[in-house]
Amino acid sequence: MPLSDYLHQYLSAPDNTWSLVSISFAVTFIIFFGIYILIRHSSKVTMMCYVLAFSLFFAYKANGILMLLLPATVLASYYLTRLMNKKEGKERLKWMWFIVVVDLLPLFYYKYTNFFIEILRDLTSSNFSPLSIILPVGISFYTFQAISYTVDVYKKRFTLETSLLEYAFYLTFFPLLMAGPITRAETLIPQLKHRYHITDTQVYTGLWLIMVGLVKKALIADYIAQYNNWIFDDPTAYSGFENLMGVMGYSLQIFCDFSGYSDISIGIAMLMGYELKENFRYPYQSLNLQEFWHRWHISLSTWFRDYLYIPLGGNRKGKLRTYFNNFISMVVAGLWHGASWMFFFWGVLHGIGLVVHKFCRQWLDKIENTWYVKFVAWAITYSYVMFTWVFFRSPNLHTAFEIIKKVFTDFSWAYLVPFVETRTAWVVFVALGMGLHAIRERHTERLKQRFIDSPITLKVILLFIVLQLVINFRLNDIQPFIYAQF
Repeated sequence: MPLSDYLHQYLSAPDNTWSLVSISFAVTFIIFFGIYILIRHSSKVTMMCYVLAFSLFFAYKANGILMLLLPATVLASYYLTRLMNKKEGKERLKWMWFIVVVDLLPLFYYKYTNFFIEILRDLTSSNFSPLSIILPVGISFYTFQAISYTVDVYKKRFTLETSLLEYAFYLTFFPLLMAGPITRAETLIPQLKHRYHITDTQVYTGLWLIMVGLVKKALIADYIAQYNNWIFDDPTAYSGFENLMGVMGYSLQIFCDFSGYSDISIGIAMLMGYELKENFRYPYQSLNLQEFWHRWHISLSTWFRDYLYIPLGGNRKGKLRTYFNNFISMVVAGLWHGASWMFFFWGVLHGIGLVVHKFCRQWLDKIENTWYVKFVAWAITYSYVMFTWVFFRSPNLHTAFEIIKKVFTDFSWAYLVPFVETRTAWVVFVALGMGLHAIRERHTERLKQRFIDSPITLKVILLFIVLQLVINFRLNDIQPFIYAQF
């Protein structure tokens, strides 16, 4: 192969196995972290440059040559926001909107071009062909962080003087790069301005979060994904009971996959001395859909609340406008996940669910809050969320309706015993995941504190057990991180 062709292939092709749960990253991070500990207190500039270089390397490994979009976004967003900050009145507003558009253009091109080509082709009955576009990993997350920085500076919610190096650190910070959580400037940048001592509590909390994340993502989610994939690939080949198990399994898989990855991200940041906000808070314990969105992907739901729902008018302009704002916010949230009609329908279903809940709230609030009422509310909420996941995961409407049809027309409890006997390990992992999720928050916090206070020997043993379980049960065909595609 000619040298030019080899270089082109090497620079263009991302490493699809590169993620926070890969062996290659783990080895690389250990080396990086050892050097980081040595230089962290020598010079703030040296430390930030070192982390920035590693973050760009991480972006390159995940995206190949497309990683250049990230530093381009850093430079454009930073300098344009500085220009905006010098303006006043309507001129300042125009600059804010201009920067938001500039930030969104790459996202729209890479994520939605083929979607619009498909719509145009259907409307005009033409033969437009989709373009060969590779979606850069993490583009939705760092784009939203850039927009939040600009808007917060515009509204003077964030007023700290920020250097280019600090902003570049904030926007490229590698634990957040692939899948968030979407972090505001007010959370991370102030921590860069002060070199705090990394406490034992931070280190052990970070280690705890990484272990919990590995159990969720690399153990539970990756293992149960195989059966779930079979169901969504060909639901007609299975009974209604098996389809329902696949839907239930996917609801657990996507939670463990994403919340586990978030735990690892927050844990790595904690090891490095940076405290980020939690992204999941037992969402399947919710008693209504509004509560669910206060607990699920918190960084995204609060982003849409602050930068879309409230600017649209929030709940300040009457009930009808409130319903409309809720609905539009969820539709946009659906399309944020991907350029697909399935994500659109998923957003529509959640928008309808939120509107119905808010409409009925005046009567629901009058019902006595007994344990029986709470159970019914939980069952309805979880069932509806699980129902909407069918549309989120299915490749098309036909598959989604086939799954739903199978569950309601071909369901029999006679499949229960044979299913448990045949897929015992899958059932155990699903039961384990559901059981862990059902634990009360205060009990989890107590367990975390016991881990923090435990002897170092016990910590090492527990870490070894987790790693050994992951190695023993993890599939050879490692499941990709679900939210990496968004």
